[in-house]
Amino acid sequence: MNKVNMAGLLKQAQKMQQEMMKAQDNLVNIRVEGNAGGGMVTATANAAQELLEVKIDREVVNPGDVEMLEDLVLAAVNQALENARSRAEEELSRATGGLSPNMLGGMKLPGL
Repeated sequence: MNKVNMAGLLKQAQKMQQEMMKAQDNLVNIRVEGNAGGGMVTATANAAQELLEVKIDREVVNPGDVEMLEDLVLAAVNQALENARSRAEEELSRATGGLSPNMLGGMKLPGL
């Protein structure tokens, strides 16, 4: 590979790294939800995988069945976090033109 091609490749990698960093910074602004019990419990997270909020409908609060409420909260949170992971993958894939770090054959580029 000649120097011109190598310089172009490095420039392209730097641009991809900048786009990736910008996309990662934006993940905190993307909100997703998960719910359980027909919407009786809703969990909100961001694409940076931070849990932001949990809402519980009063009708599902039963002191005699705390385990059911725990299960609903757990299910809603897990769904929100899965949605956050999926959305983060979409955003980061978009930033790299569909190229994921796993597609680079283990080659490590800074920031990817």
